[in-house]
Amino acid sequence: MSDQDGRSERGEATRVALLNAARQLFSSRGYRAVGTNEVVERAGVTRGALYHHFHEKKDLFRAVYEEVERELVEATAAKVQGIDDPWDAVVSGISAFFDACTDPALRQIGLVDGPAVLGWAEWREIGNRYVFGLVTFGLQNAMDAGVLRQVDVKQMAHLLIGAMGEAAMVLANADDPQAAREQVESNLLILIEGLRT
Repeated sequence: MSDQDGRSERGEATRVALLNAARQLFSSRGYRAVGTNEVVERAGVTRGALYHHFHEKKDLFRAVYEEVERELVEATAAKVQGIDDPWDAVVSGISAFFDACTDPALRQIGLVDGPAVLGWAEWREIGNRYVFGLVTFGLQNAMDAGVLRQVDVKQMAHLLIGAMGEAAMVLANADDPQAAREQVESNLLILIEGLRT
């Protein structure tokens, strides 16, 4: 292994340690209650290492949020993989999304702090970057199978993502997220039923 490879591996290990530490702290206490000193101490690295990888605390949060979004999409895709019926795949995908939204860590990072720290436009852009392809694929698959009416799939994906995002915000701010989840999920499925052929 060359010196360059060793430095690269150590650099990646440091970045992962910072992301893991920040994610634990942000999810348990929220972005505003966590200082960078605490992150570097938990990660076992120096402040210089933090600022080598992330310009500021907000950049670190952005990377954590992107990681959470990527994992959400991967988990949702894994739950619908192998489901042959396109309608069942759409319903299962929505259910998997709401399963994830009831996770306290995802709620704090993705739904409470995400829009507050990044601003609505950047928060939505990152979310769409990860979710849009999966939702578009699910809708197009169901349309191709004749299960859903033919509509502009990209517009419908944006509308569905918007509805799911608002439903997720209801869950994030609910006193009883599980009860709220049952209500918003059933109402969202009623909306989607309107597309069935």
